[in-house]
Amino acid sequence: MADKETGHENEMNFESALENYLNTDFGELEEGSIVKGEIVRVDDDNVLVDVNFKSEGQIPASEFRDSAGNMTVKVGDTVDVYVVRKNEGEGTITLSFEKAKRMQVFDKLEDVQETNQVIKGHIVRRIKGGYTVDIGGVEAFLPGSHVDLRPVPDMDALVNQEFEFRVLKINRRRSNVIVSRRVLLEEERDSKRQDLLRTLEEGQIVQGKAKNITEYGVFVDLGGLDGLLHITDMSWKRIRHPKEMITMGQDLTLKVLSFDRENNKVSLGLKQLVPDPWQDISARFPEGAKCTGKVTNLVDYGAFVELEPGVEGLVHISEMSWTRKLRHPSQMVHTGDEVEVVILGVDGEKKRISLGMKQVRPNPWELVAEKYPEGTILEGVIKNITEFGMFIGIEDGIDGLIHVSDISWTKKVRHPNEIYKVGDTVQAKVLTVDQENEKFTLGIKQLVDDPWGHVPSTYPVGCTVKGVITNITDFGLFVEVEEGIEGLVHVSELSGKKVKTPAEMYKEGQEIEAKVIHVSAEERRLGLSIKQIRDEEERRKPKEFHAGPQESGQSLGELLKAAQENSEN
Repeated sequence: MADKETGHENEMNFESALENYLNTDFGELEEGSIVKGEIVRVDDDNVLVDVNFKSEGQIPASEFRDSAGNMTVKVGDTVDVYVVRKNEGEGTITLSFEKAKRMQVFDKLEDVQETNQVIKGHIVRRIKGGYTVDIGGVEAFLPGSHVDLRPVPDMDALVNQEFEFRVLKINRRRSNVIVSRRVLLEEERDSKRQDLLRTLEEGQIVQGKAKNITEYGVFVDLGGLDGLLHITDMSWKRIRHPKEMITMGQDLTLKVLSFDRENNKVSLGLKQLVPDPWQDISARFPEGAKCTGKVTNLVDYGAFVELEPGVEGLVHISEMSWTRKLRHPSQMVHTGDEVEVVILGVDGEKKRISLGMKQVRPNPWELVAEKYPEGTILEGVIKNITEFGMFIGIEDGIDGLIHVSDISWTKKVRHPNEIYKVGDTVQAKVLTVDQENEKFTLGIKQLVDDPWGHVPSTYPVGCTVKGVITNITDFGLFVEVEEGIEGLVHVSELSGKKVKTPAEMYKEGQEIEAKVIHVSAEERRLGLSIKQIRDEEERRKPKEFHAGPQESGQSLGELLKAAQENSEN
C-alpha cells in the first residue's frame, strides 16, 4: 500500500514539473539582451549557466578565468550573461559572459559620456599614434595628442600606469572608444588659473614647476598660469645659462616680482628670496683688503673671481703680473683656480669690484730700483738679442736692455750678435731705472772712460795729424788717427780741384796727413782736411822760389833769361 502511495506521489511531482515547464514563458529571453543566470556546473572546458530556459547555456571556461588562469566563479554564483542566440525548436541557447561584460561597460561609458563624468583606465601598451587603455575590460584608444598638456618626453614611461580619462567618442557597432586625459588636465588648469588670477599679487611667494628652459630664462607653470624667471633674477652671481641652476620639471619656490593682470604676464624671481649680497659690500670688502676667491670665468680682458656666493670681482689682465706681458688671462689662471687678490675698488651701486693679483706681492720694480740704483755695476746672462740691443736677466721677470749704441764707445756695431751670443755673461753699468714705465737700461761701454773725452785737447783745431784710411765712401774718407778714434775727410776737403769719387785718388790702408778743422767730443766728430795741407804747401812754394835767387846773387832778369835759353835748347 505504501509503495503504491509513493509511486502515485512521484507521478504527481513529475506531472507538476512538466506542467510548470510547459507553462513557462521562454519568450522573455531575447537575443541581444543581458540576463541573469546561475552557475550550475564548472569544469575545465565549460561552465553551464541556468537562465531559466529549456536547457542550460554552455559558456567556455576561458571567459571566466583571470589573467593568471584561475577560475573566478563557482557553482551557485549568479552572473550576468549575454544572449547570443536561442533555438526554441531545439530548446538550446548560446550565451556569453564576456559580451555581457562588454555590453555593460559600453552602457556605463555612454552614461559617463552623456553626464560628462570621469572614468579610470589602465594604459596597457603603446600603439601607433597613441596608447591602448583598458577600461573595465574594453580597450579604448588614447591619442598621443590627448596624453598630456605638453609632449611627453618618454612615452614608454606611461605604460602600466592608471589615470583618469574623459570619454570623447563611442561606437558600439565597431567597439571603438576614444578617451582623453588632456581634456581633464586643461579643465584642471583652467580652474587653477582662475583661482590663481584672483589671488596672485606682487611680492607673493608661489610654488611652480619648470616647464621650459631658454637661454634668457625659465618658464614656470604656476598652476594654470605661466610665469617667466629671467636669467638675471635667478642668482646674485653671474651665470651663463639657466641650465646651470635649474632642470626641466624641477619644483621651485619663487617670488612674484610683477603681475600684469590685463595681459596675464608674471615676472618671477629666485634670487630675491635671499638677501642681496651687495648690501654693505664696502664694509665687507674694503679697498686694500686681501681676499681669497675662485676664478669663475675668463675673458680676453681679465678674469672674474667669486669672493662669496653672488659677489664677483674682475681682475683686469693688466693687474695680474708686475713683470709678464700677458696676451690672455689663461697664461696666469684657469677656471676653478683659488687665487689671492687685493681689493682695488668697490662700486656698490653698479655692483662692481676691481681686483688685483699682482698687488698681493711687492712690486719687483720697486725692489730693483732700491737694489740697483743708477751707476751700479752688475753681471747678467744674455737672454735675448735683437737688432737694436740685448736683454739681460736681472731679477725674476725683469730684464735690462743694453742698447746697441751702448756696447762700445768706438766700434761701429751693426748688430750685437757680431760680438755676443745668447747665454753669455756680461758686465754692465746701470744707466736708468724707470719704475713708472718699467724700463731698465744698462751700458757696457760706460764701464770705461769715453776715449773721445781727450780728443779736443789732443787734436785741437789747426793741428796736423797722421792716420790710416779705414773706409772710403762717395762723400769722403774715414781716417783712424788712433785706436777707436776716426776722423772724416769730406770730399770737399780732399783737393782744390773737383773730385768725382775719393776711390780714384786713395785706397784703404793708405796713410795720409791732414789738418784738424773741426772737433767735438759730444758729437763724436773729428773733421779733417787734406786740401788745407796742400794749400799751405802751395802758398809756401813761391816764397822759397823768391828767396833762392837772392841768396845766389842772381837777379830775376837773369833767371828768366836762363829759363828761356833752357827752353830753346
